[in-house]
Amino acid sequence: MQTETREATRRRFTVHEYHRMAEAGILHEDDRVELIDGEIVEMSRIDSRHALCVSLLNRLLVRGVGDRAIVSPQNPVRLDERHEPQPDLTVIRDRAYGRSLPTPGDTLLLIEVSDTILSYDRNVKLPIYARAGIPEVWIVDVNGQKVERHTGPSGASYRHTELARKGETLASTTLPDLTLRADDVLGRT
Repeated sequence: MQTETREATRRRFTVHEYHRMAEAGILHEDDRVELIDGEIVEMSRIDSRHALCVSLLNRLLVRGVGDRAIVSPQNPVRLDERHEPQPDLTVIRDRAYGRSLPTPGDTLLLIEVSDTILSYDRNVKLPIYARAGIPEVWIVDVNGQKVERHTGPSGASYRHTELARKGETLASTTLPDLTLRADDVLGRT
């Protein structure tokens, strides 16, 4: 007797279905999940180093952008019908969002703080951000003690990458008055 083998079929969700799951109570407000390529992905837990880094960046960004933009910590960005990530920080245009989430066109700068999932942020999320046309993405590598700036989205990658280590600075390309001293973020982690 021959046994038939089939691959499991994955069910991918749209952003609308994802939101309906939350409305129905299937997903709860405290669930640390995001929608990546139509799949509900559990996000890693936030440890003390990660939390400190996000808090320091939040303070620096709020001071740096002032009233020119909104700093949105750990809130979703709707990239398309199958992607609604929750980056650690997003700097978005200052407009009334009402019942809508920020989109790629609203996003000036997006930051991921990586301590345990650097490979995931670089190899999964960064290409998604590039395809969505996010103009500038920073990845803070807590363990490697560096900040990466990715600019010039082209297809599934970025044309330009710059690194800042302790003792160095990194200037935003989308927010011309914003310069980050790596020590201000990495020096305490």
